Parts: sequence; structure tokens; C-alpha cells
Amino acid sequence: MQNSTRNAATIRGINDFVDGFLGYETRATNVLAAADADPDSVLANTYAGFIWMFLEAAGAEAQAGRYLARADAAAAGADTRETMLLAQLRHWIAGDIPKVQTIGAQIVDEFPRDLASVKLHQYFSFNRGDAPAMLAIAERAREANMDNPHLHGMLAFGLEQMHRLDDAEIAARHALSLKRKEPWAQHALAHVMLSTGRVTEGAAFLAEASDTWVDLNSFMYTHNWWHRALFDISLGNSAAVIEAYDAHVWAREKTYSQDQVGAVSLLARMEIAGIDVGNRWQELAEYLKPRAVDTLQPFLTIQYLYGLARAGLAEADTLMAAVEDRAATAQPFERAAWRDVALPACRGVLAHARGRHAEAVRWLSIAQPRLQQIGGSHAQRDLFGQLLLDANFKAGNWQIARQMLEMRRIWDPDGVPFNRMLGDVASHLGSAA
Repeated sequence: MQNSTRNAATIRGINDFVDGFLGYETRATNVLAAADADPDSVLANTYAGFIWMFLEAAGAEAQAGRYLARADAAAAGADTRETMLLAQLRHWIAGDIPKVQTIGAQIVDEFPRDLASVKLHQYFSFNRGDAPAMLAIAERAREANMDNPHLHGMLAFGLEQMHRLDDAEIAARHALSLKRKEPWAQHALAHVMLSTGRVTEGAAFLAEASDTWVDLNSFMYTHNWWHRALFDISLGNSAAVIEAYDAHVWAREKTYSQDQVGAVSLLARMEIAGIDVGNRWQELAEYLKPRAVDTLQPFLTIQYLYGLARAGLAEADTLMAAVEDRAATAQPFERAAWRDVALPACRGVLAHARGRHAEAVRWLSIAQPRLQQIGGSHAQRDLFGQLLLDANFKAGNWQIARQMLEMRRIWDPDGVPFNRMLGDVASHLGSAA
């Protein structure tokens, strides 16, 4: 992709960002050093600002703002695409995500080979729970990138999130035929296998693919291991799940948002499956304490809250108060997600974590039908469905629990933990089951 920079070292840093971003590799952060060494490069400094914003944490805007100021100062020499990317960074820092996406769609229309812009657009759509937009942006770039495995990986995940599972599998396998180390296509195929109850096949597939998980950033490495652990939970392989958590899922960037929620989600699922997690909640929660006022993204916040509450920390009450405030003051484009979904969901997970199961049922039942609005994937949001199931089970709502378990057997017919729960429900219902 062309840019106005002529410095060879800067171009290497820019290329590392693009290739690393698409491939989930650590080299994407090399653009930070390139930008610091070349403050006159609009593109390098814009991408460096993107890197900071991906941190998904307080203070990221200030750090990204430093690079925005540099890029602004050099903007007179920018080309059209760089000017549009710079505008995206400016609006991203300001919190105007709809504007960022509008510009992103324009970039893809004018420069369809800019797959980093396709990926960025998908990132925002994913966080907003907009699966149709995820697929649409990839399809807009399809014709210009038929030879690119990353494009097919993006198509595969968009198709999976739209429940087009057969098409998603075809796209993912095509991506992997072009490049075996395409972790997003591996991830999309794992989603398909999870959604169709192919847990033994899924565990074997990820085990075979894991030798390619070198040089990946912490999110992609830990997240694909998280998916492997989900298969092992279904298979009843408790020792393998514990090993995955300790050695992989919670073993990289413990201050990073995505690693944190992956750990929260896996620990919760482990407990629902009857696995003793020991003192792992307390160890994890030490890294969650700085999130006590973090309401940047509802999907993340709900899980921070659950982790803090399961560890018995007072910061859970602080974060719950922050959620109440955010629900009342959110911008129009995100108000419904916070007020109508995240707020009851947070009340529900807090109640569940503290053993108030009837209250958890009440609030999680309100949030459940609209959970897609908070972002995350089907597999990730299933955490809240499992918490609702567990709350009904522990509240003694046997008929409701039975119906939820029977529904779950549609896509996980042989799942060991849930069939065990179904047996327990049947024993309580007696001949009625």
C-alpha cells in the first residue's frame, strides 16, 4: 500500500504494523519506534496512535494524542488515504466511533487493498455487536483481495457471526489453504466446530494448529488457547483445562483487557463445570483492581465486575456504581447498550458472584435477549447464558434449568458438564423428567 513516507526504516515499521495487525503478531508494535524516529511521517504516527488505542485502557487517549499531534503537524504532506486515516484517529480519540466507521468504509471503497482498514472496521463493528457490518465490510473488499488469506479469515469470522456456518467453514479452510499460519481463520473454524458440537474434532484441530502460534500477540495466543479450553471443558478434560489456564490463557499480558476477560470467562466456566479453581480468582483480581472505574466497553466491564466480585473485593461495588453512572450518561450511539443491556447484566453477574441466585436470574433474564448489543462473539457471550443457567440451577428452578440444558444439547449434545447437570435436574424432577 502506497504512502507519502520515503524513509526505509519508517516504511519497515509501517509494514510491520499492517502485517502484524492482520496476522495478530507482536511486530505490529514496531511502528511505535518508527514513529518516534520519524515524527514527520503522518502514516507511522497515525498507526502508532492506533496501537495505543487498541490498549483499551484509561490513559490510552493521552498517549495516542501525542502521535496525533505529530501527524497533524506533518499533515500538509499527507496523501488522501493518510488524511482519512488521520481523521479516524482524531475521531477515535474523541470517542466518536460512528464517525470512525463512516470514514473507514470510505477508505475501503476507495482503497480496497487496504486490509488494515477492513480489519479496523470489523474491530469496531464487533465491539458494537454489529455482525452484518462485519461481514459487509469484508465482502466489499473481497474482489480486490481474492489471493489474500487474511481477507478470507475476516470473511470466515463475519460469516460465522451471521450463523452462516457452512460458508464460514469454506472461507476459513480456503484461508488456511493459502496460509497455514492464519490465526483468525483458525479461530473462525474453531467457532464453527464449537457451534456444531464437533468438540473432539475442534480440540484436535487446535492442537495441530498450535505449532503456528509463534510471534502472536497476547490476545490471539491466549484466545485460541481459550477456545481449546472450551473444547476440553465439554469433553470433561478438567486437567487439560487447568493446564490451559495456567500455562497459556493467563500467562501473557496480565494487564491487557482481552487477556483479563479471557481469564475471567474461563474461570467462571470452569466453576460452572464443577472444576475447583483454587485461589485463582484472588490472583486474577489483583490485576483487575485498576479496572474499578473502567467503563470503556460494556462487554469488558461486565467481566471485570464479575472477576472483582468473585474475589470478594470492594472494588466490585465501585465499578457497579460507575456502570450506573455510565448507563445514565452514555452517548446516544451506545446508550441502549449501557442502559438496557450492560446495566441489568452487571446487576445480574454481581448477584451471581455473591450467591444471590434468584436476583441473578431476574437481572440476567432481562439482559439475555439483547446481549449482542454489548459486543463480543457468540461464544464469548455464552458466558452470560451459562451464568443464567447456573443461577436457575442453584435457585432450584428445575423446569427452567431443564429447558435451558435441553436447548444447549442442540449444539453441545455430548458435553460432559451439562449432561451431568441435566442428570441432577432429572433427579430433582423425578418422573416428570
